[in-house]
Amino acid sequence: MTVRRPVLLLVALAAVAVVAAGCGGSQDSGAKPPPGVSQKDFAKLLADASTSTTADFPAVNGKSLQDMASGVKAGPQAGFATSVLTPGTDRLAFGMIDKANNFVYGKSAVYIARSPSDKALGPYPAPADSLLTKPAFRSQNAAVDTSPIAQIYAASVPFPKAGTWNVLAVTKQDDGAMVGAPAQVKVIAKSKDPIPDVGQVPPRVSTDTVASAAGNLAAIDTRRPFARELHEVNFKDVLGKKPVALLFATPQLCQSRVCGPVVDIALQMKQQYGDRMAFIHEEVYRDNQVSKGLRPQLQAFHLQTEPWLFTINKDGRIAARLEGSFGVNEFRRAIQAALN
Repeated sequence: MTVRRPVLLLVALAAVAVVAAGCGGSQDSGAKPPPGVSQKDFAKLLADASTSTTADFPAVNGKSLQDMASGVKAGPQAGFATSVLTPGTDRLAFGMIDKANNFVYGKSAVYIARSPSDKALGPYPAPADSLLTKPAFRSQNAAVDTSPIAQIYAASVPFPKAGTWNVLAVTKQDDGAMVGAPAQVKVIAKSKDPIPDVGQVPPRVSTDTVASAAGNLAAIDTRRPFARELHEVNFKDVLGKKPVALLFATPQLCQSRVCGPVVDIALQMKQQYGDRMAFIHEEVYRDNQVSKGLRPQLQAFHLQTEPWLFTINKDGRIAARLEGSFGVNEFRRAIQAALN
């Protein structure tokens, strides 16, 4: 089984130039079906992809990861949207793209093993989550995207211990055939993960606001149009007083190229939950210039990638944290975790 080093989703896919910053929008205003697929069939693909279960995939029955890989058709490439993994159950998010640079949609799952010859663990289903917001929340950044990714896959994977793990991501096609992509991920010891986690109290940072920027929204927001309503509240003023959704993202400068859609999703979530919790967006780079490095707020959280979402309950403790690309359903579950 040939393996590759892990890369953040859309860093790898950006190399084939199929995603622009801020992909998002509605299926009618953004997501285009792959060549030869009708809009109706595409809608069915997206619906099926969101319902992946263990029963949809072959059982390992003592087989090695190499054996499992031999039973699928090679071709797609997997790009991972999560880079911080620790022993225990982790969210492993990814996207699949074929040789023609088209995104691959369908029921998906992952298998893992320490080496290709070791007994495979899995399958761990990876139901797809939509990155498509309602048109009213779609940014101008998204409007320039001619081939947006419609969904992101995410599996809950129980990594037994730290170290390098081999991963086989598989997607079931319409005809029932399986296509697969091998990769590797690195799992680090929990003691080496400095990023605030669920149950912990996050740093009481002061986030950039309209007031602190003296009304200069361009200095604190690279989204177009500006998401002013996500910059009205300072995080330190509401931490421990009410639930908060704190999103670190930079729609225009995102290295993983998924910051646009998650900010769009934040705006959509604010419309539904804004009377119950504060929604805050913090840009990533000082003066919105990559060369100047990360803003102090990210440094305080020990973040090295983007985007990141932290939801915090009314007691000031983290209820959920999400790295990389995450869709409407995962964002909503993170919110509900903070509200419970």
